[in-house]
Amino acid sequence: MGDTALDNMIDNMSMLENVIETSYDGIYITDGNAKTIMINKSYERITGLNREVLMGKNMSELVEKHIISESATLAVLKNKKVVTLHQQFNSGKCALVTGTPFFDKEKNIKMVVTNVRDITDLQKLREKISESQSQNEKYKVLIEELNKQITGNECIIAEDEEMLNLLLLAKRVAKVDTTVMIYGETGAGKEIVAKYIYNKSLRKNKPYIKVNCGAIPENLMESEFFGYTDGAFTGALKGGKIGIFESANTGTLLLDEIGELPISMQVKLLRVLQEGEIEKIGSNSMIKVDVRIIASTNRDLEQMVKQGTFREDLYYRLNVVPLKVLPLRERKSSILPLVQSFLELFNKKYGMNKEISKDAFRYLYEYSWPGNVRELKNLLERVIVTSPDDVITSKDLPLHIFENSFSGASHEGRTLSSAVERVEKEMIFNAYEKHKNVRKAAEELGIDPSTFVRKRKKYI
Repeated sequence: MGDTALDNMIDNMSMLENVIETSYDGIYITDGNAKTIMINKSYERITGLNREVLMGKNMSELVEKHIISESATLAVLKNKKVVTLHQQFNSGKCALVTGTPFFDKEKNIKMVVTNVRDITDLQKLREKISESQSQNEKYKVLIEELNKQITGNECIIAEDEEMLNLLLLAKRVAKVDTTVMIYGETGAGKEIVAKYIYNKSLRKNKPYIKVNCGAIPENLMESEFFGYTDGAFTGALKGGKIGIFESANTGTLLLDEIGELPISMQVKLLRVLQEGEIEKIGSNSMIKVDVRIIASTNRDLEQMVKQGTFREDLYYRLNVVPLKVLPLRERKSSILPLVQSFLELFNKKYGMNKEISKDAFRYLYEYSWPGNVRELKNLLERVIVTSPDDVITSKDLPLHIFENSFSGASHEGRTLSSAVERVEKEMIFNAYEKHKNVRKAAEELGIDPSTFVRKRKKYI
């Protein structure tokens, strides 16, 4: 071999060594007898092993001394083919290890080159995905369990994360007697959540009493809440009366719309919560009561405290565990399961088998539902009993659903004439459905009866 050829060979070997050394993946090379002949610095980084300790060592020796847990090299020498395995190193790194044999002319393994790729981040990602999947499965099971919880004729639907987390918290606090404050718009489902807490509590077999604080006249509140003795005042019932607190003793009392409670009664309620006792009107003795309090409101109590219309001490006494039920417009994912649940409920109640079309559901989904779940339930009951066919379509829905949704994105791409035609159709069908009379329907729409008949025939 000439000097030039030799120089080129040396240069190529040097270049190859540089390539191996600068590789991001770890490279581990042994001869055909598993003796270590080359290790790059990336292998040190990934494994945490010092190549000076490894150089010249036989792979069998390293495995025996537990320096390396499993050897791709030995597997290659045994099977005489490429071997890939996962390895966990003491450094905490996880790697994908691939051993590749290189044969001489006699088909003997001359060398084994092992590529070690750091997949620690990938493994962590897999673990997170697995954990997430496991959590999702738990959530799925919980959703199924929660959705089976029936309170009266209502189902708890928790398809969105916010509602699910709220019910998870409600389930945890149900087991202790701490006071719970439930916030939410009218019809959002505050009472359903309260009933759920009661059903999951240790008091579930004890009395459950709901009182609407806004429905009791102020002059009757004290007697309603605390009761009175025989002859306490003119018009009092003979034998006296047991109040709400005494009736709820050992059980749970839901103070609905607590924000409507007048200041004068707030003082008396605070005393009951602090002392755990009541005094009937006309009595000089105190009665001990053991009542778990759940309060609910659609008002901003914190703002009311600032305005002086709600006592600060009572607010903090009630607001121990606040739960906020989001309005239906902010948890759209619950609309479909709620629709399905109410369809099932009313089909069973009225002996029907109604379904809802995709077109009709689209309008229900786009509607803002100012009356929340209660409005949805009432609307579905209405259309189920009034729709003439087994499939509920958009023409069976009341007009205000379209008035609300026609400002939405569902009408992007429609021409003005088609949009006008759609509105006209819905108004005609709904007017006739309402009156079952052409003249009255035409009168409502402000058109001639003959025009009404002509237009109605157009859309039938």
